Amino acid sequence: MIECIARGRQRFEVKVTAIPIPSSRHPQRAQVRQVPSPVFSSPPSPTTPLRNLPRPTWLSDPKVLRTEVLGGLVVALALVPEAISFSVIAGVDPAIGLFASFTMAVTIAVVGGRPGMISAATGAVALVIAPVNREHGFGYLVATVILAGVFQIVLGVLGVAKLMRFVPRSVMVGFVNSLAVLIFMAQVPEMTDVPWGVYPLILGGLALMVFFPKVTTVVPAPLVSIVVLTVVTVGASIAVPTVGDKGELPSALPVPGLPDVPFTLDTLTTVAPYALAMALVGLMESLMTAKLVDDITDTRSSKTRESVGQGVANIVTGFFGGMGGCAMIGQTMINVRVSGARTRLSTFLAGAFLMVLCVVFGPVVSAIPMAALVAVMVMVSVATFDWHSIAPKTLRRMPAGEITVMVVTVVCVIATHNLAVGVVVGSVTAMVVFAKRVAHLADVTSVLDPDGAGVVYRVTGALFFASANDLVGRFDYAGDPGKVVIDLTAAHIWDASSVAALDAVEAKYAQRGKSVEIIGLNEPSARIHQTLSGELTGSH
Repeated sequence: MIECIARGRQRFEVKVTAIPIPSSRHPQRAQVRQVPSPVFSSPPSPTTPLRNLPRPTWLSDPKVLRTEVLGGLVVALALVPEAISFSVIAGVDPAIGLFASFTMAVTIAVVGGRPGMISAATGAVALVIAPVNREHGFGYLVATVILAGVFQIVLGVLGVAKLMRFVPRSVMVGFVNSLAVLIFMAQVPEMTDVPWGVYPLILGGLALMVFFPKVTTVVPAPLVSIVVLTVVTVGASIAVPTVGDKGELPSALPVPGLPDVPFTLDTLTTVAPYALAMALVGLMESLMTAKLVDDITDTRSSKTRESVGQGVANIVTGFFGGMGGCAMIGQTMINVRVSGARTRLSTFLAGAFLMVLCVVFGPVVSAIPMAALVAVMVMVSVATFDWHSIAPKTLRRMPAGEITVMVVTVVCVIATHNLAVGVVVGSVTAMVVFAKRVAHLADVTSVLDPDGAGVVYRVTGALFFASANDLVGRFDYAGDPGKVVIDLTAAHIWDASSVAALDAVEAKYAQRGKSVEIIGLNEPSARIHQTLSGELTGSH
């Protein structure tokens, strides 16, 4: 049952309660069925005995354990070329990006708020911090990553995650679709100016991922595709680009240490702007990805914990000499949508397997053809895109404003290659569309006073800056009788612009020697009108 409960003035709380269904044999006895969480149970209270703590489902279900382990392995394989590519963008050694992906994934698996989501080195973060490394050196880059983590923790504690409620669905759809386009566009360089053998390998990999699940789902199709294509290229000695061509893999684990920078105020002022930009971009992408995973898995996650967790992960990554990162939507879709993983174990194993693959099985990983990984990412791109959103039937029914917001979001993301920019611009566009739509709902109608001594204007709708501008012109100042009543029973005053408009109406009538009485104000409207009326112009 969903119940709306009033909480104070203009605040409402939505309460969701479960109504037990009575048993047919015992009508007075309710049957309550407990449904175990597919991820982790709710956090225990401080008084819960240790023996009663909830156990992760993968500890008791071998099928879930297999899904999580194989999902983590597939993500680890996909992370290798991505991390190396982002290292190139940031202007650092490939090992730096791989170390960052390892520490981010392992740390966020423990402290993050969205189980199953993958965090690692990303292109958005690499673009932000690349100028720091180029202009000031690697030590300043590491310091930027650590400070960005501190900013993210502070923003998380301040409740920045709550701003996600202001992201409308049309922006979310645009975010998902633009993300799918970016994932595909990132694969285009791997499909141009390459040996002809790359194309049949990509087609073969796609065919395997489409038809293999019809045979069995015991092993993730992307893992089968990668293994088969690697065996084919190595066995047949097909000369195609491989993971090893992207850069040398690390041969040892990262070692913690402090950034090689002077600990002065000048250093702080140098890195702070980049750190704040990195914190905002990282949080926005991570929170949007977490919301997407919530929708896919039909589960809820703690966005505040995720915000703080991202900060902790970046601080740890910085002290291990990594380039920082945030949630990776592509790898998250591989883990959640393609592999079916749902718990923190897959995220942890993705980071752990990444280091094992690089340090122990470096030569084997280096032999993986890029075509295999391209096929996986193309499949992810197709699965991520919301095809229903562009179906002709949907577009015919969707309001023009919603379509505009979605298109603006997609265009901004693709033009800037920055998901955060697209989300901000799309949200602002949605606010403008909403304000314009609501402004048209405000209306003014006039009727003669039953006593015949004046006229009554009934105002309906929301009065705010967009609708208040038209309010002044809706009255007949010259033709109205000496007494005017403005009835706001069906209206609500939201801001100072509305109060100023009512003051202007009263002033215009007063200039003609006519009196105005405002009635029907609800309590919040009366309060703001009483506080601001007569105080918004210098003449008072």
